[in-house]
Amino acid sequence: MPESHYIGRFAPSPSGELHFGSLIAALGSYLQARAQQGVWLVRIEDIDPPREVPGAANTILRQLEHYGLQWDGDVLWQSQRHNAYREVLETLQREGLSYFCTCTRARIQSVGGIYDGHCRLLYNGPQNAAVRLLQRQPVLEFQDRLLGRIVADEKLAREDFIIHRRDGLFAYNLAVVVDDNYQGVTEIVRGADLIEPTVRQISLYQQLGWTVPGYIHLPLALNEQGNKLSKQNHAPALPAGDPRPILIRALQFLNQDVTKEWQDLRIDALLEKAAANWTLSRVPVTRDANTAFSNASR
Repeated sequence: MPESHYIGRFAPSPSGELHFGSLIAALGSYLQARAQQGVWLVRIEDIDPPREVPGAANTILRQLEHYGLQWDGDVLWQSQRHNAYREVLETLQREGLSYFCTCTRARIQSVGGIYDGHCRLLYNGPQNAAVRLLQRQPVLEFQDRLLGRIVADEKLAREDFIIHRRDGLFAYNLAVVVDDNYQGVTEIVRGADLIEPTVRQISLYQQLGWTVPGYIHLPLALNEQGNKLSKQNHAPALPAGDPRPILIRALQFLNQDVTKEWQDLRIDALLEKAAANWTLSRVPVTRDANTAFSNASR
């Protein structure tokens, strides 16, 4: 049973099955939690129906179980959390920390691609309008527990970002902060491609007066073309056969010590050894991940 106050999580979106890149993030998060006798949670981020693949959420859960990554407690489904997101939106509106915006993508591109606060002083009703956070606590840098100091693009950090979309859906940055706070997550371990949203999420934590978790951004697995493995790039799903060779490959990608004997262990024993030997400092900080955070760290 968990013995520490550490709480980590893995939060996939059901836009397709897990692939090797997903396994890197899930395994790194799992081992970081288990190495500290902490809690490891799973959350399904199903708040964007147009991007979801029918049945993908249940497939993801089966894949995690097949690969021995057993979570603690119940799975949290974002589709069942709309009231919580709406409550936070109302709080931000009541405190004057948000406003309606009717700007189109074309208009924002015409002014350089970063929103310029055009609607801040205009009254726009909620019909066909997005809601933006009034950015009062921009995060210009943060400390990553693997990568060290990350310096954000200043224009991006100061941008009033969307927290409720004009199509009526809750924005990712809002939902993830509300749920991580609700679940008491103390550290977020995920891929380096999510560094850019991190500066926005930290600023939202601060404006809500909530405790900011720690962050670890892992290197990305790339395909032969040098692009990150992703569902959008049609990365092949994790094999349904013996998971041990794939787990060992993932551990080797994360530069962990793995002996030949591990391949003969049961999955639970293999993961126990991996957790006992988990060393965050061995994880590569630049393995083909520089492109993922070069914009954020310049």
